[in-house]
Amino acid sequence: MILNIDLHSHSRFSADGVSEPEEMIEAAKARGLHGFAITDHNTCACVDYFESKGLLRADGEPVDGFLIIPGQEITTREGHLLALGVRLPDLKGITAAEAVDLIHREGGLAIPPHPYDYFRAGIREAVLDTLPIDALEVFNAATTFRRCNRQAFEYARRRGLPMTAASDSHHCEALGVSYTTLDAPTFNVAGVLRAVTQSPVPYQRYLSPKQALRKTFNNVFRIGSRRRAKQTDAKAAPVA
Repeated sequence: MILNIDLHSHSRFSADGVSEPEEMIEAAKARGLHGFAITDHNTCACVDYFESKGLLRADGEPVDGFLIIPGQEITTREGHLLALGVRLPDLKGITAAEAVDLIHREGGLAIPPHPYDYFRAGIREAVLDTLPIDALEVFNAATTFRRCNRQAFEYARRRGLPMTAASDSHHCEALGVSYTTLDAPTFNVAGVLRAVTQSPVPYQRYLSPKQALRKTFNNVFRIGSRRRAKQTDAKAAPVA
């Protein structure tokens, strides 16, 4: 079964995401996707939300012909790591090696996103060389410089790793701009995970200037919000 799946997306449950979960499904269907992985930063809150609304099944089967894959983008000590097919707590700050091991023990896939993007926290080559990852995101529609994607492609080719593409959408208009085409044995989470490790085909298209600008705005807003939160915490802290 040929499936088009966006393997890297964010909802409002990410600090820099703005998309309502239901809007993501509408946008994905409108783009012709069969499903997407929800990979919010250091949380699976949106996974829980989708399940509570009957839009995601715990057994991994699709709902009304559409499949949502549980996941998370973990901020490891060495950079970001996608965990697909698993539901995890906030693991921010653990080592990449520990994260990969935990993902595998839970039956999921470990896929580093944007490993060569200079302005985002990708896991760099020296660490990648040491990790038993399942695939590599070789095309990220939101990457800063296109050569970063080319470098990821060359690294995956040298290691013989399966190659994926994704939108890394933080607003629903960008969802499905880029995605991965999979020849899955079954239309469910297990089938998609199996297909990712075999012969995925990256569909490569970049965000439009408008979409990229909106993502940048969201990132700036997130940084500003964190700074204000830290200032507020500092003022509220009792004097020793």
